[in-house]
Formats: sequence, C-alpha cells, structure tokens
Amino acid sequence: MMNNKPRFIGLEWLRFSLGLFVMVYHTAHRYPQLDHIPWLRNVTSMGFFATSTFFVLSGFLLAHVYFNQNQMREPASSFWIKRFCNLYPVHIVGLTSSVLVLILMHWLSVPPDGPGASPRFVVYDTHEVIADRSLLEHYMDNSELMINSVLQLFMLQAWNPLYLTFNAPLWSLSTLFFFYLVFPFITSRLLSIKRVKSAIALTCFISLIPPLYVIFNALWGIPWTGLLQRFPPFRLPEFICGILCYSLFRQHQERGYRPGVARCSMLSLFILACFILAAWIYTQRPERFWYPLLHNGLLLPSQLTLLYLCALLPTPRSDLLRRYLPRLGASSLSIFALHVPLFYLWSTFEPLLRSIFSDRRGGWHEWVDRAGGIQLSLNGYALFLVLTVWICLHFQEQVVVSIRKRLLNWLL
Repeated sequence: MMNNKPRFIGLEWLRFSLGLFVMVYHTAHRYPQLDHIPWLRNVTSMGFFATSTFFVLSGFLLAHVYFNQNQMREPASSFWIKRFCNLYPVHIVGLTSSVLVLILMHWLSVPPDGPGASPRFVVYDTHEVIADRSLLEHYMDNSELMINSVLQLFMLQAWNPLYLTFNAPLWSLSTLFFFYLVFPFITSRLLSIKRVKSAIALTCFISLIPPLYVIFNALWGIPWTGLLQRFPPFRLPEFICGILCYSLFRQHQERGYRPGVARCSMLSLFILACFILAAWIYTQRPERFWYPLLHNGLLLPSQLTLLYLCALLPTPRSDLLRRYLPRLGASSLSIFALHVPLFYLWSTFEPLLRSIFSDRRGGWHEWVDRAGGIQLSLNGYALFLVLTVWICLHFQEQVVVSIRKRLLNWLL
C-alpha cells in the first residue's frame, strides 16, 4: 500500500524500464558491434518515447497518491517541499558528479573523448542541415558558464533552448520540477472533468500545436529545436494527459469496468505497431517534419494506452518481484541522473585498464595512446548496465532517502 492506496506494481516495472531504456539510448551508440543486430539501432534511437512516457506516468502516479477523489490530501506547500526533497538530492549529485568526471577525463586525456572533455563543452540544438557538424560545437565562456551554473542549481536548465549543459539528461528533472509546481493548481480541475476521453483528445491536439507551427514555418534551427525538446510548457500536455488517464482509469475502476483479454491484446498490438512504425519513420524517412511530430504529441495515444495497461497488471505472486519491483521503480530517477557520469567513467577506464593489463611494463603515455585504439566491449557494456542499476538502486535507498528525511525534518 502507498498512502492507504494500492501500489501499481506494473507501473513500478514501467518506471524502471523507462529509466533503463533512456540509459541504453544515451550509451549504445558507442558500440558499433550493435550495428549487426537488425532493428536494434532503430529501437534504441527512440529515447524520446521513454522520456515522454515518464512524464505521462508522473502525472498518473501523482494524481493517484496525492488526491482523494478530487481534493488534494495536503497543502500545496507540503507537496512542493516533499517533491523538492525527493528530486533535488538526485539532481545535485548528478550535476556535481558529471562536472568532476569531465574534469577527471580531461586530466587523464584518454582518447578519443578525454582531451576535449570539459564542463564548458556544449553542442547547439538544431535540425538544420549543416555539412560541418563541428560548427555546432561550442565551449562556453565565463559568463555562459556562470549563467548555466545558476540555472542548474535552481533546476531551471530546461528553460535554456540553445544547448544542454554538464549532464544532458538532467533537463528532464528540471521539466519535472515545473510540473510539480503547477500540479496543485490544475489537478482538481482536471479530475472534475466528466468527458475525460474528449479532454484527452483535446490535450493531445494541443501538444501538436508547437511542432505544427515549427513545421509550417520551417523553423528547424536554434532555438526551436531546443524549445520542442524540453521547454516545460510545451511538454506540459504529456503530464496533463497522465492526470487525465488516471481520471479515466479511476472512473473505470469505480464502475467495475475492466477490458477483457481480447481488447487488451488489441491495445497491446496498437502500442507495438505505433512504436515500430515510429522507429522506422524516425530512422528511415528523410523528411524532417516527422521528428517534431513524433517527439511532441503524435505518440501520446500509444503512451497513454501503455500506461493504462500497465496499471491493470496484477501484483505478482513472486515474493522476489513484489520486493524488488518497487525498489527498482524508485531508482528510476537516479538512473536518469547518474548514468551519464557513470558511463563517462566506464568508457574512460575500461580501455585504459585493458591497455595497462595488455602490457604492464609500458609507461603511462604508451598506455593512454594504446587505450585510444581499444574498442569498448559488449561484455563490458552488459556489466556496465548491471552495475549502474545496482549503484543507482543503493544510491536511491541509502543516500537520497537519508537526505530526504533530513530535509523534511528541517523544512516541515
């Protein structure tokens, strides 16, 4: 039970799966060996599907936990403090660890990434066709570094549409914090809507307005690419759809309605078909207009369907699954925040250590030069994924929970 309400074990599994998918999306491209597996590159390129689904899931779970009928069970100030104490420790550790690891990588200078590694390094967000992509690479000057450091400290980095800084996935935590701020003001009204399906359809249409504007005006460059990707108001419809999905699910539960096996099978095929088709369009079609549509709203119906079906999953009989799924689900935010600095470390030290062990009599410069030519191994990648999940699980339980309790005791 969670606040005297049932825990959706299926959603815990979904939360963890989304975090794992985003981690693979950000790291698998470093392994050219995976190119030989048909469709794998197409599937792993769909990281935005996981992030959007996570925003939808957040709206669903928050409405379930914090609302009794259509009334919030505690003051907004208490809610904001609790969500801040849950989010900020993860964010600040993800931020500081990334900066420290980048400095370490530059100091070690293990090629190909080490010599150019720097907290100042960014890449401008654009979908314009540019022959020399290196023109998009940029090192922030002191004023830019200061401004973006302040944005990061206050979890406002998602409002910078030009480029991502320090630890790219942290923008999702910034956007999530914006959702937390508006949650108390919008949820009671959303849960009071009677025609929920119409409200969901309208919200899905609203989410498509920014990408349609970009497409019709051919705004492929800066700042529109960054605005579509992470500007919090543009991503708010996903969160709202999650709240509305919970309202629909609650209505069905109150009426005793539950879709049968045949309908669930058809809905599952719908999700699979949408995902496969989107992956094919995104990776195989040259037209630029597909990405804004897929990224900002076109896949929302399939994401809502996925959420609804996962909420229907029964509690597993296995004691092991009942014990570990909530723990893995709770670790998803830590996976979002920490997998990048952890992979920086892994991609630096795996080839370096293999270089050292291949010839222990060599010198440091020889080891470093040879490490630049050593390809990351798939066995090592599997070990990295397992270790990252293990680290994030224990970080969440032993560090984040401890800090959260101390902050709550102080602030509340």
